[in-house]
Amino acid sequence: MSTINYSEKIPNNVNLGEDRTLQRALEGWQPNFINWWDSVGPEGSINHDVYLRTAISVDPQGWAQFGHVKMRDYRWGIFLNPGDAERKVHFGDNKGEKVWQDVPGEYRANLRRIIVTQGDTEPASVEQQRHLGLTAPSMYDLRNLFQINVEEGRHLWAMVYLLHKHFGRDGREEADALLQRTSGDQDNPRILGAFNEKTPDWLAFFMFTYFTDRDGKFQLAALAESAFDPLARTTKFMLTEEAHHMFVGESGVSRVLARTAAVMNELKTDDALKVRAAGAIDLGTIQRYLNFHYSVTIDLFGADQSSNAAIFYSSGLKGRYEEGKREDDHQLKGQTYKVLEVKDGQLQEKEVSMLNALNEVLRDDFIKDSVAGVNRWNKVLEKAGIPTRLTVPHKAFNRQIGALAGIKMSPDGRVVNAMEWEARKSEWLPTSDDFAFVASLMGRVIEPGKFAGWIAPPVMGINRQPIDFEYVRFG
Repeated sequence: MSTINYSEKIPNNVNLGEDRTLQRALEGWQPNFINWWDSVGPEGSINHDVYLRTAISVDPQGWAQFGHVKMRDYRWGIFLNPGDAERKVHFGDNKGEKVWQDVPGEYRANLRRIIVTQGDTEPASVEQQRHLGLTAPSMYDLRNLFQINVEEGRHLWAMVYLLHKHFGRDGREEADALLQRTSGDQDNPRILGAFNEKTPDWLAFFMFTYFTDRDGKFQLAALAESAFDPLARTTKFMLTEEAHHMFVGESGVSRVLARTAAVMNELKTDDALKVRAAGAIDLGTIQRYLNFHYSVTIDLFGADQSSNAAIFYSSGLKGRYEEGKREDDHQLKGQTYKVLEVKDGQLQEKEVSMLNALNEVLRDDFIKDSVAGVNRWNKVLEKAGIPTRLTVPHKAFNRQIGALAGIKMSPDGRVVNAMEWEARKSEWLPTSDDFAFVASLMGRVIEPGKFAGWIAPPVMGINRQPIDFEYVRFG
């Protein structure tokens, strides 16, 4: 069914009321979720009425409605894309068989691991962003932050539903643990490294939503190919919501660049100190933030060679990005792919089994997509007559996972020694001075239609509303 039933305590389109045991279990988890939201969700927001979009259908046409709602009262729920009774497994060793509606016993542990890892990222980003509302550069941006927060909460619900419905006691315990880990916690951190990093300011937030939510797009798209049909149907709908998160990142950085370019043109200078003194973020700082978030995000794809990736693919659990559009046998046995390694102090390519290199395949797809957006940022600078261009660093730069972990590499792809790395690291990655400067700009601006001096207004408002619309009503 595509319509979502909002008459139930947990809105859903999966006929939850017909499975009383499952419904009771999820209704038992719901208060824990609300407690988590109250304790580590958006700080100081409990009385705000926010102009949010809420899913009312999984039909791509008119799937959401907009209106002011308190975030704590947001109708989080469980929404799956419609099923296809004829759908077949279209990659791996089970290619051609009917997709699975239940978890095959031999794949149970791996499927649970995939779902838990994806589920863990969703509350993590809410925790990372919880303080940002206190320094929002505008009411428009504050609303966008809150929209992302509530949708990450719903994506957590999506994974918790699968754990409860398909994994019995183990699944219920894993669902509880998703609310017990906390981003950056020394004793019980989130599973993936990038989700334990701080998001200290709005430039970091825009970079996070551009790069790290883009990782989410590629991971969800790979899971949307899964032979486990409930997972595929769940992640397909999550992708509909994820698109907004990447838009916030891309447009946010574009607006920062537009303001910086305007200040540079007003002052007729590219001197970073003069640009900073005028209250804008200099291009060097923006490039260093980009380098950091890009390199941390490409680590999320995992090791460049992975037997787990091969197993997940051959088993039909996780495909490639846009698997159906690829022209090969969709089994990949005997096929190879090039990965990087450092040998005798030099970076070089080597051919490895494609099945073992599927993390690298997905990473390269992500890189291509990311570069396209950075090129769009450069159009902002070009249009303003600024000759500087942003670049993504080499994919071996600042890596902490896989064969490239710990390699000292310059952003332009040179292997450097430890001395040069230490001497030039402050040119390549954000420094404590950069963070302190950006933090100094982070005063809260919440009057409708007003914007902080370091960021330009958007081209248009949300859902055809004017830019000075009251997107957040403060209780």
